[in-house]
Amino acid sequence: MAFLKLHQVYALGLKSFGRNVLISDKASFYSPGNIAIGDNVRIDDFCILSAGKEITLGNYIHIGAYSSLVGKGRIVMEDFSGLAFRCSIYSSNDNYSGDCLTNPLVPEEFTGVTHADVRLCKYVIVGTGAVILPGVTLNQGVAIGALSLVNQDCEEFYIYKGNPARKLMPRSRNLLEVEKKFKNHTNVCQDIQ
Repeated sequence: MAFLKLHQVYALGLKSFGRNVLISDKASFYSPGNIAIGDNVRIDDFCILSAGKEITLGNYIHIGAYSSLVGKGRIVMEDFSGLAFRCSIYSSNDNYSGDCLTNPLVPEEFTGVTHADVRLCKYVIVGTGAVILPGVTLNQGVAIGALSLVNQDCEEFYIYKGNPARKLMPRSRNLLEVEKKFKNHTNVCQDIQ
């Protein structure tokens, strides 16, 4: 995988970006002025980030190959959250009832597209091929199983899977202690430098 050089990241025209940002040279960005990226973020090959209101990526974020974040609503991924391969996050959705026309080439007044913000809170992990629909919040520590369809909010520190996704079992909170150790280690390393 080839990552963009620093001058190429600047050339994207992002709203902002932090340190140690690794963006594949095969990733695509639409409305990059509405995309903010934190520190220690990796975006792999063939990802699409198409920002409506905004896309905000916190720190220590990974977005696996072929994943997409699209729509006119706001999409937020908080620290230590991540998407496995081929995940899709939608903040907009067509009306499938037959009462409206569909597709982006039809003027908005003839479509019934809905827009709603999506939030992946801290420590959320989303498995391969999962789809997150508009208006969903994955609360802190949620884990989503592969190939799941998430159409409603998920309770913190639970594992969900299925189509539609259903609560399966609690997720360990040990990662809270691991994060403390990680931050202490990071601080020690910075002091040495």
